[in-house]
Amino acid sequence: QVQLVESGGGLVQAGGSLKLSCAVSANIFSFNAMGWYRQAPGKQRELVAAITSRGSTNYADSVKGRFTISRDNAKNTLYLQMNSLKSEDTAVYYCNAGNTVLHYTYWGQGTQVTVSS
Repeated sequence: QVQLVESGGGLVQAGGSLKLSCAVSANIFSFNAMGWYRQAPGKQRELVAAITSRGSTNYADSVKGRFTISRDNAKNTLYLQMNSLKSEDTAVYYCNAGNTVLHYTYWGQGTQVTVSS
């Protein structure tokens, strides 16, 4: 069973930065789609950023220009650099790894990000 373990969450003031990491227990070459999602209290889980195996990226409009997603295939790790954080970025952030051709996907347990205003 593939495991995804997020780290790097915490409490930060508005305007600050955090870098999330997602360590994957398998070779991430097998995942052609990886991403970060978030879920705030009382809201649905939403896509924050995604990256393909070729490095193409996609961002939610609300984080464009502030967040950067990247992957290190050698370390089997996915990252999310978050800058200029806002109170509305407060949520539990989840790592996702999947293969859209073979139709499987895995989720991490989530890491809390709290931005104080």
